[in-house]
Amino acid sequence: MSAVDENIVREFFELHGFLVCQRRKYIVQTRQKTGNEEVDLIVLNPVATPPETSLDFEITPTMLRSVARAVVAVKGWHTEIFAPGLLAHQPKIFRFVEPKAVEEARRLIGADGLLKILVIPGLPRDAKMRERSIELLRVKGVDGVISFRAILQDLLTGVKTNRNYEKSDLLQILRLLKNYDLLKEPQLELRLRRKQ
Repeated sequence: MSAVDENIVREFFELHGFLVCQRRKYIVQTRQKTGNEEVDLIVLNPVATPPETSLDFEITPTMLRSVARAVVAVKGWHTEIFAPGLLAHQPKIFRFVEPKAVEEARRLIGADGLLKILVIPGLPRDAKMRERSIELLRVKGVDGVISFRAILQDLLTGVKTNRNYEKSDLLQILRLLKNYDLLKEPQLELRLRRKQ
């Protein structure tokens, strides 16, 4: 996983008021898994509000206010689609939900409402494949996913061109790109059907 991907996800959670802990600042060199090398971030929302209904599996930025605490794994494989075939043949994706990995987070931030969130490029567009992927992720112990597309759109929307983000390289770059009209605000996408 790229440090850029992790930085993007960190900024996203911090902009939504989460306290973010990165458990390791090194790359694991051993073949033996230690249990926590797949947890990229541990996040805590000190002002979480109880959800009115159960959270959807695909977590949107507006749903984050109901997330109290979570362990987060970032899989920035931007050329891959997270389809059932990939999920079935990549067991290392699910190491962050193993009891040993989750236990450390529980000791740090408590067990109440601890979610296991996977950040991925996106789920398949085909409805049947999408449902199979979600079912497989749930069976493996994942509580929800957030897509990089949703994260990036949220960051772009939140960045203001009249602010100086000198403490964040990522936000400052987004601000500059927006300021010079190299990035546009997300627009409403309308999908119209053709009459046949």
